[in-house]
Amino acid sequence: MQKKLLSLAVAAAVTAPTAVLADATLYGRAHVSIDYFDIKNNNAGGRKFKGWTLSRGPEGKSNSRASRIGLKGSEDLDGGLKAIYQVEFEVPLANEEDNHIANGEADSAIKMRNSYVGLRGGFGTFLVGRHDTPLKTSTAKLEMFDDTVADNEGTVGFEDLRPDSTILYVSPDFAGFKFAGAIMPGGASVFSDTSNDPDANSNSDGLTEGYSLSTVYENGPWYGSLAYESRGSEFSSSGSNTQPEDFTLWRVGLGIRDWMGLTLSGIYEKWTDFGFTEDNEADLWQIQAGYTMGNSMLKAMYGQQDQDKTDTNDRTTWAVGIDHDFTKRTKAYALYTEVEYDRMNNDAEDWQGFSLGMIHKF
Repeated sequence: MQKKLLSLAVAAAVTAPTAVLADATLYGRAHVSIDYFDIKNNNAGGRKFKGWTLSRGPEGKSNSRASRIGLKGSEDLDGGLKAIYQVEFEVPLANEEDNHIANGEADSAIKMRNSYVGLRGGFGTFLVGRHDTPLKTSTAKLEMFDDTVADNEGTVGFEDLRPDSTILYVSPDFAGFKFAGAIMPGGASVFSDTSNDPDANSNSDGLTEGYSLSTVYENGPWYGSLAYESRGSEFSSSGSNTQPEDFTLWRVGLGIRDWMGLTLSGIYEKWTDFGFTEDNEADLWQIQAGYTMGNSMLKAMYGQQDQDKTDTNDRTTWAVGIDHDFTKRTKAYALYTEVEYDRMNNDAEDWQGFSLGMIHKF
């Protein structure tokens, strides 16, 4: 009898969490690359580097590989309404910050990604927490080199943002159109001072210190998007500018996705008062092309950044690569990219990168 009771107790302990987590999903992505860099110099405090490394390397060129693990789920409420939630962490699988042989990624071992709680129903989706802005997500499906050495944020320099504080609404689908809007309340720390200045962003105390809007059209292979974002001057660090300007961005994306094996995309972004500085404008653009043959895709990109006030960060960049899908969840890739800064007789910050990578989603 005692053995039977013990067996029942053990069975209850094992199955109870399963019942509680019936609507929860554990998910993630593991992404590591073997990289070769040739970095001329980094005037912002870096150094020359030429050699092999893993996942971004000692000078942190381009973007993180964005390995992650998360938990998401929902609960049915009355009237077709659902409560939704997600908690997601970025977990680097190799050193992506420096060239120390062992530091446990002390400065950035784990980072918060999109994490929120909200409601979903016939009206759309409403959530509160940390989330990519609609401007960022508006062209996410057009990026063929995302989270690699040739990521367009780390090469062309597109301004993607994931505010620490976000209130976001996404509409239902209307004949292929979706609308999204987000506001960034005070304390979102979008541009907080890296020196941990306690007064940084001290004036960002409103509910709508910044906002982001987007319209996306998706129908079969056809894709188009238009987005606008305003980051209030209150987000600039205190004391750096007595009369900072709001930093605003326009972004347009157009693409054909997997049309008889062909994928084409173009992204254009316009900055106004970049860095909260009056009349500091810039134009950024990128075109990408890919062709699928069986389980492999050949792809290429070309882009530029042109700032009006100075040529300090003007650049031209290109990349070529190949992806191979072993399954829907696992792929390997190889790519090469170059970033050339357009300074007369000065290649101080030019760099090239070659990368062999593997991504597994679970």
